[in-house]
Amino acid sequence: MAQRSSFRPAWWLPGPHLPTIYGRLARRLPAAPTRAERWPTPDGDAVTVHRLSGQPGHPRVLLLHGLESGIHAPYVQGLLHQARLRGWWADLLVWRTCDPAHVVNAVPRAYHSGETTDLAMVVRRLVAESPGTPVGIVGVSLGGNVLLKWLGNEAATVPPEVTASVAVSVPFDLGRASRHLERGINTIYTRYFLRSLVAKTERKLTRFPDLVDATALRRLRTLWEFDDVVTGPIHGFAGAADYYARCSSLPTLGGVDRPTLLLNAADDPFLPRQVLDDVRVAARGTSALTIEFPERGGHVGFVAGAIPGGARYWMEGRVFDWLSGHLASRAAPIAREPAGTAA
Repeated sequence: MAQRSSFRPAWWLPGPHLPTIYGRLARRLPAAPTRAERWPTPDGDAVTVHRLSGQPGHPRVLLLHGLESGIHAPYVQGLLHQARLRGWWADLLVWRTCDPAHVVNAVPRAYHSGETTDLAMVVRRLVAESPGTPVGIVGVSLGGNVLLKWLGNEAATVPPEVTASVAVSVPFDLGRASRHLERGINTIYTRYFLRSLVAKTERKLTRFPDLVDATALRRLRTLWEFDDVVTGPIHGFAGAADYYARCSSLPTLGGVDRPTLLLNAADDPFLPRQVLDDVRVAARGTSALTIEFPERGGHVGFVAGAIPGGARYWMEGRVFDWLSGHLASRAAPIAREPAGTAA
């Protein structure tokens, strides 16, 4: 189902790139009052979860961040503040190696766009803490792709408490998105990500010296090359093409059976417009999906406001408005706070 968008882009941020970059560079938010916990994983590693306490009887939201992002990202803080305003419980799952204190993790693997086991583990633990409490999941960029892969491929095992979800600025087709980031001005994003990814991999070589070829690592110039040399082989894929084919969320959309909002801007510089046309076709296979693709907004941008000093970040309110329509009415009073979430 297609949803007409209420988003009205800020006129003073034309094009796709300024909205994409503006919030990251110009936005200042006080840190939400979260606390970090380390949760062990079955393979001997651990993930960091940042936790925000809510009010008894209110829903819970789980946030999944994008590539090389984390707790300090302005959009993550914005979403946490939206949860706090509503009295909701909120948790941010930090992908392995994205916690600055734990960049070199305990096992060779890291995270990638199709890795869903950590998400599944965290959801199970959250549900065990407060059975029956409605849970909404918000995945942004890479996190959105992981979310849709999990919902589409593993619908039968998703707990009933997972009531609704939102996937924002998703790169649905990883191969086409990767190639798109090699073109023109889009390469500014490639360079930004590669600096972080390569530096992190070099640090990891101090613990796992045979992880990748250090000489080849220094020669990488595109995300495709990085995924061909690093991400793919480390995580059991033949290379970038195999990784992208098996981990793109586009082929899995028909399996999603929970109400899910797909929120992407048509001018997102991280993927070609044709991908969103293909998403529209794929989404016809399930009534659970609602498509909202405003013409403008950039990548995780969606900046509104009549003047530069009055910037508003529309996406964050839209996410919680959507979730409220599905979760708030189903929230049941609980007699105690979920274990381990007291302020």
